[in-house]
Amino acid sequence: MAGKGIFEDVKILEFGQIVAGPLISTYLADYGAEVAHIESHKRPDQYRLYPPFKDNKPGINRGFDFAVYSHNKYGITLNLRHPKGVEVAKRVLKNWANVVVENFTPGVMKRLGLDYEELKKVKPDLIMLSSCNLGQTGPYAKHPGMGSHLTHLSGFTHLSGWPDRDPLILYGPYIDFIGVIYGTASLVSALEYRRRTGKGQYIDVAQLEGGVQFLSSAVLDYAVNGRIQGRQGNRCDYAAPHGAYPCKGEDRWCVIAAFTDNEWEALCRVMGEPAQTKDSKFSTFAGRKRNEEELNRVIAEWTSKLTAEEVMDKLQAVGVEGAVVKDMREMYEDPHLKNYLWAEMDHPEIGKYHVQMPPFKMSKIPIQLRMTSPGLGQHNEYVFKDLAGLSEKEYSELDQEGVFE
Repeated sequence: MAGKGIFEDVKILEFGQIVAGPLISTYLADYGAEVAHIESHKRPDQYRLYPPFKDNKPGINRGFDFAVYSHNKYGITLNLRHPKGVEVAKRVLKNWANVVVENFTPGVMKRLGLDYEELKKVKPDLIMLSSCNLGQTGPYAKHPGMGSHLTHLSGFTHLSGWPDRDPLILYGPYIDFIGVIYGTASLVSALEYRRRTGKGQYIDVAQLEGGVQFLSSAVLDYAVNGRIQGRQGNRCDYAAPHGAYPCKGEDRWCVIAAFTDNEWEALCRVMGEPAQTKDSKFSTFAGRKRNEEELNRVIAEWTSKLTAEEVMDKLQAVGVEGAVVKDMREMYEDPHLKNYLWAEMDHPEIGKYHVQMPPFKMSKIPIQLRMTSPGLGQHNEYVFKDLAGLSEKEYSELDQEGVFE
């Protein structure tokens, strides 16, 4: 798998599962790093068990979620609860790896004897990154949960939905992916620091704290004014109109936002200057906010006669924010994303599928798609013998003892 890339000297031993840790390593692997993803037959990466599956038939190597986010990696199995499992992991680190990434619950790596203080005895210039919900220290550090729980703990759910209804849960583990971006940036910074100084370090990524910054205005509003913002549907305190409007067709919508009087006037021209819009109650922003329900009905009457694409094109042509509300088919077939986000690979069990490329491109360094996501334990012999240096006899004996289960 070795290839030339900006991270070609980076060798990552990855403990973890799902997204919050593994996707950090995938981004570096896409630019040349080598990664060994550790699982076990008793505790495989949970993403392998997530639907959808190829042809809707579950299988340990048939899940699309794992395939999309874990390409360009060696797949190895190691029973870390076996007395010799930890020693084998340390041998892989000593003889091959120079970075460790993990996203277990805080305390797990220490109980296993694989925490930073222990591992840097094996590799003094080690860089180790831990990503978890609430960081490694603090009163809530050991709070169990997944990325979806963080949207509640961070306050997003309180703000999502309509004032007269229950809160709405954000789709998917939103904050996991925020944590991945911060984790990637911090790991690259640590690599540059080691290149300059020869010293490694420990990185503690708290996903919650990465997410909270996206609510900074609401937090600041409370800190300064003592006001607790609540749910307001699609409305915005400083824009009117601001919402999703029905368009021609079944369940077709376009979002529209006008932040200034100039944008409002341009929207009126596009709509053909309907009589209602000339009413004095809509002439100022304050008036439009006071009469927002009526305003939305006027706009919806216009949008419902056009396709969502027609509404978007007409608005964007005059500098008014408008965008089609796309479903998953449209997202997958979007010509822009086809060229820049999706890349086709051929998986031995799934067949042809598309992986998700990094959201950043480098002008002088191409992305490398060297191999699809690994089967469970697919590269055991190569990693443990060729990279870690186990002899054939050692490997066979450890295998018989269940170390690679």
